Amino acid sequence: MEGRNVGRIDTGYLLLFGVGQGDTEENCRVLADKITGLRIFSDENGKINLSLADVGGALLVVPQFTLYADCRKGHRPNFTQAAKHDEADRLFRYFTDYCRSKGQHVETGEFGADMKVSLLNDGPFTLVFDTDK
Repeated sequence: MEGRNVGRIDTGYLLLFGVGQGDTEENCRVLADKITGLRIFSDENGKINLSLADVGGALLVVPQFTLYADCRKGHRPNFTQAAKHDEADRLFRYFTDYCRSKGQHVETGEFGADMKVSLLNDGPFTLVFDTDK
């Protein structure tokens, strides 16, 4: 993995993708439909009005089980709310395949790897999506 680039996009979204206990394929579809339809890019008048497809953008989806870290007790994160490895990997692949089936260009990080991820954030948006809420 050292020095190897496994995914790269220009314009688009970097998604840190966590899978929790009880997440389903339906959660993945709802999330994908919401994300790919968001209108958060500026149009020619500076109005936030354009979607990923409108700007020819792509997705870089990085698996991130640490999003489920529970740090309320002690000084060591607890990851019991994260889905088990095999189920999380399956749903990660389901999500990315579903996005591709919608015509979206998708690059991915490597599931289970220790990755170095770089981001140049061009704009005001950092959003959190949780299908449970």
